[in-house]
Amino acid sequence: MTTAIVKWGNSQGIRLPKAFLQNINIAENDTVDVLVENEAIIIKKTYAPKHKTTKERLVNFYGKNVTPENQGEIDWGKPVGKEIW
Repeated sequence: MTTAIVKWGNSQGIRLPKAFLQNINIAENDTVDVLVENEAIIIKKTYAPKHKTTKERLVNFYGKNVTPENQGEIDWGKPVGKEIW
């Protein structure tokens, strides 16, 4: 397919046929990576990272699964005020 580069605001753009995008499962408002390799422009669909659970975040932070059983008791020191334990 041959197409022209056209002015689009302060930039330039090209139109891609709907059939091309459907063929590679890209829809309106999807995010893509645009790369330049060997004088070619490559467009790849990107996937949004899924949100991590609290457990997954703790494993990433501590490098292990964190549970009350493997943490042990935490000593906060002697009472300072009128805390009720």
